[in-house]
Amino acid sequence: MAWAECAPYPDGMAAFVDTAREVARHLLEKPLPRRWSHVQAVAAKADRISGAVPAEDRDVLVASAWLHDVGYSPDLVDTGFHSLDGGRWLRREQFNERIAALVAHHSCAWLEAEERGLDEALAAEFSREETPVTDALCFSDMTTGPDGQDFEVLDRLAEIRSRYGPEHLVTRFICRAEPEMVAAVQRTQRRLSGSVAQPM
Repeated sequence: MAWAECAPYPDGMAAFVDTAREVARHLLEKPLPRRWSHVQAVAAKADRISGAVPAEDRDVLVASAWLHDVGYSPDLVDTGFHSLDGGRWLRREQFNERIAALVAHHSCAWLEAEERGLDEALAAEFSREETPVTDALCFSDMTTGPDGQDFEVLDRLAEIRSRYGPEHLVTRFICRAEPEMVAAVQRTQRRLSGSVAQPM
């Protein structure tokens, strides 16, 4: 399926959210139904907490949430590092560059890149922003379980460590990233406390 013709800002970012959802569905729903359940819940949560980011960034957040795990798709796997593989594919398909970078760096991916020996490639290829959007994307991902269930962030991190086992590089990454992830969740919660937040 060709996405490039509708990828960059078709009729504004609101329309791009629909494209992002359909891209994620196409890449994940059949080959990885459990991952698709997670992604749907992450995107729904991102939409609910979008008051934590500036109004002009809300569709960027939700589109990025839909696309954050496309790098797991069997059609996209290259390095085996889903954040980088997803970001690279989005760029090749001429998706919005900011969203490609948000996907490439989502949820402290630069720390996992170090564990994989891909930190130089990630840093060279994609700029990393530190904004309410990155915090809210991390919040949405790191408070949502593999089947779409809600978690407190520390419970979610414990679930990941349990699923991968003590020796896995993902577990090492999670142990290193925990302070950053918890801080991102807390910053998002503080921002939501100043807006009209919907139930999680």
